[in-house]
Amino acid sequence: MTTILVVESDKNHLFLIEQELLLEGYNIVTAKDGCEALIKVKERPPDLVVMDIFLTDMDSIELIERILCRNRKTPIIIHTSYTSYKCKLITWLTVTYVIIKSSDLSGLKNKIRQLTNKFE
Repeated sequence: MTTILVVESDKNHLFLIEQELLLEGYNIVTAKDGCEALIKVKERPPDLVVMDIFLTDMDSIELIERILCRNRKTPIIIHTSYTSYKCKLITWLTVTYVIIKSSDLSGLKNKIRQLTNKFE
């Protein structure tokens, strides 16, 4: 079963993503901040990471680098409300995709489905 780490500081949005992805049949691990995410990555490396660009405790760029240091092939989806960051993030970082946040998670779920097909 594909394991997805979801890193989101907004507890309501974290719960929504978690529930939607559980219904899709994924094993979900959640983290409310970067430090917790790093602990979870060390405990059990995820197959894919979905994270917000703004974290409460650490720079998201640092978190991405630290996750990728453990496994360069881990797909990372930035799930953010900030549309202005989309081009910059894909250009500057080795993130796989940037998805703009919405209460409709179909775009996020479709991209996850595409990326996780290789694990199943």
